[in-house]
Amino acid sequence: MGESSNFLYTVFIIALLFLSLVPSVHSQVDIYPWELDIEYPDDDSSNPFELSDEGKVSISFVITNSGLLSLDISIEYEKAFPGTYSGVDEITIPANSNETLNLEVSKIDVLNFAAREQSTFIITATLESIQGTPQLSPSVKDAEGKLLIPIIYSLDIEITDPVGPMNAGSSMPLRVTVTNDGNIEDRVGDVEISDNCPLLTANNGLDSLMTTNLNPGKSTNTDFEISASESHPRRNCKVEITIASNGAMNTGKQSLVMAEVQIDVDPPLKNSDTNDGDDDSTTTTTEVIGSSLPFMNLFSVFCCIFAALIFARKN
Repeated sequence: MGESSNFLYTVFIIALLFLSLVPSVHSQVDIYPWELDIEYPDDDSSNPFELSDEGKVSISFVITNSGLLSLDISIEYEKAFPGTYSGVDEITIPANSNETLNLEVSKIDVLNFAAREQSTFIITATLESIQGTPQLSPSVKDAEGKLLIPIIYSLDIEITDPVGPMNAGSSMPLRVTVTNDGNIEDRVGDVEISDNCPLLTANNGLDSLMTTNLNPGKSTNTDFEISASESHPRRNCKVEITIASNGAMNTGKQSLVMAEVQIDVDPPLKNSDTNDGDDDSTTTTTEVIGSSLPFMNLFSVFCCIFAALIFARKN
């Protein structure tokens, strides 16, 4: 019994030692030295990553393995604004080393969001195995940052086509519509009108555009007049209007947009009026002469018939 008891006691001690190793393996997952860090702008985690006007940005992050064993890590990404988020899904980090990885963000329609709006993205790294040994309770680390919608100044301009030609010595109204296609309030900061006909002039009807603020997606319109000198020859003229975004001008950027329209200039109306008068007088004279001839011939016929009847009765 003594030897049997000693054997059982030895087995019991070995079992306890074995079981004591199990939690140490699991606890190794939590205490194993590895880190996940995002490289924030200016090394400040409160700074957001500003998207480009095309809705793109590249985000760098680092996974560091400070231990003596290699790590197999899987990576997931939680999106901020809707778009495409491309990055590695898994990676092996050798002992005492680190890897710099990139998350490429693209295809975010920045015009669908207000300027300076922010949204949070999250990078999640999971320690799947250590030196090829799968972890029953994997260690998980998160790192998050913010994406920032840029300010987009963008105006659009349209000119309504004229209904027909204009005559020299007259004026023609044209309607201009300006739309804010950006994502922040804006207005016209400058207007320039040009044409390729030196005898055309424009009034200042477009000045009102520079005092009208437009919210994103809103439009405004105004009319201005183009006048042609009386000596203007028959010609096809091209009128161009260029406007600048006031918001872009104030930030040192250049945001110009141009629209054009063709205007046909005909000779003055007074030339055609004179010709019409001459045609009318000629037609009237012809009608008078033509109407007198048949009247005299008919009277002579009646006189001849009447005289013949009287002469026949006397005989």
